[in-house]
Amino acid sequence: MAGSRSRHRLGRPFGWLWAAYGTSELGSWLAFGAFPLIAVRVLHAGPAAVAALASVGAAVGAVVAVPLGPWVEFRRKRPVLIAMDAVRCAALLTVPVAYALGGLTLLQLLLVSVVVAAADITFRAASGAYLKSLLPADGLLVASARYEATAWTTTIVGPPLGGAAIGLLGPVVTVAADAVSYLLSALGIRATGRSEPPPAPREAPRMRAGDVLDGWRFILADATLRPLFVNTALFNGLLMATQPLLTVLLLGRLGFAPWQYGLAFAAPAIGGLLGARLARPLVTRFGQHPVLLRSGALRALWPVGLAFVGAGTAGLVQVIGIELGLIFCCAVFNPVCTTYRLERTPADRVARTLSAWAVTTRATTALLTAAWGVLGGLLGLRTAIGLAGVLLLATPLLLLPRHGRRLPQPKPKPKPEAEPEPEPAPSHP
Repeated sequence: MAGSRSRHRLGRPFGWLWAAYGTSELGSWLAFGAFPLIAVRVLHAGPAAVAALASVGAAVGAVVAVPLGPWVEFRRKRPVLIAMDAVRCAALLTVPVAYALGGLTLLQLLLVSVVVAAADITFRAASGAYLKSLLPADGLLVASARYEATAWTTTIVGPPLGGAAIGLLGPVVTVAADAVSYLLSALGIRATGRSEPPPAPREAPRMRAGDVLDGWRFILADATLRPLFVNTALFNGLLMATQPLLTVLLLGRLGFAPWQYGLAFAAPAIGGLLGARLARPLVTRFGQHPVLLRSGALRALWPVGLAFVGAGTAGLVQVIGIELGLIFCCAVFNPVCTTYRLERTPADRVARTLSAWAVTTRATTALLTAAWGVLGGLLGLRTAIGLAGVLLLATPLLLLPRHGRRLPQPKPKPKPEAEPEPEPAPSHP
C-alpha cells in the first residue's frame, strides 16, 4: 500500500498547480450563468441578445486565440499561465466596476466574454505543455484523472453556492468572485516554483503566417489523433448545442422548478467523480485503446433519451439517470483521451496542438449551438434534441482509425542491462 501511494505522489509543484486549477474551476462554476442573468435582469436584453452573448463571444474568442498557440509554444509556460489568469481577472473585474458606476453595457459583456474565452484557450494550451514538463509520463493519467474529478466536484458545489449568492447579492457579485479565483490561481501557479526547461527554439526569427496552422497540420497528419480530434469536436458540439433547448424544455414546457433543474444537473456529477476514479484502473486492466473506444461509444448512447423526458418527479428521475450515465462515461473517456493526446504530441508541439484542439472545439460548439437554436424553432424542441442524439450515436465510428488500426500504445521502457562487474582497482606500488 505504501508503495502504491508513493507512486501516486506527483510532487509539490503539481500540488500547487492542481490547487490553482480547482480554485479557478470553482470560481467559474460560482459565476455559471451570471452573464445571461446580468443581460436579462440588469440590461433588460432580449432572447436574441442573450443568445449572441453566449455564442458570439465564444466564437470570436476562439478566433482571437488562433495566433496565440504558436506564440505560447516558444515561451516558458509558467509566466504565460500567470499572465492569462491576470488577464481574465482584470477583464472580469471591469464588470462590477462598470455596474457600480452605472455604465455597464451589453457590448462590454460581449467584449469581456471574448477576452476571457481567448485567454481560457491560451491558458489550457500552456497548461498542458507545462504539465507534460512537470511530470513523468506515467504520472500524466493520474494527474488528468485528478483534474477530471476536481472539475466534477466543483460542478456539484459551485452552482448551488453561486445560485445562493446570486439570490442574496445579485449576479455581479459572482463575477467578482470568479475574478478573485483567477487571482488566487495565478498565485498558486507562481508558488509551484518550478524551473522549466527552455522552450523549443524557433526556426524563423518571427512568427510566420503559416505557423498558426501548425497545430492543425500535426493533428490531421496523425492517423490516431485525427479521429480523436474530429470525435471530440463533434461530440462536444452536438451535446452542448442541445443545452439551451433542454433548458427551455425543462423550465418552460415541462414546468420544472428552478431547484429541480439545478438538481437534475448537479446530482449526476457524482458519476463524474466515480468515472474519474476508475479511469486509471480500467486502463491498467484493459489497455488505453479499449477504454477509449468503449467509453467513447457508451457516452454517445445516453443523450437521445433526453428527447423523451416527461414531467413531474418521474421526468426528474429520468433526467438524472440519463445525465448520470452520460457523465460517468465522459469522466472515464476525458482523462484517458487527454493523457493519450499529451503522450502522442512531441514536447515542442504541445501548445500549438492543444490550442488548435481547443479553438476547433469552441468554434464547433458555438456554430452548432446557433444552428440548433434555429432547428429548435423550426422542428420543435424535442425533435431538435432527438436529432442531435441520433447524430451523436454515429460519433463512435470516428474513433476508429482508417484500416482498423489500433491506437499505438506507449512503448514499454527497456529493461536495464546488467551492469558489468567492475574491474579491481590497481594496487598502489
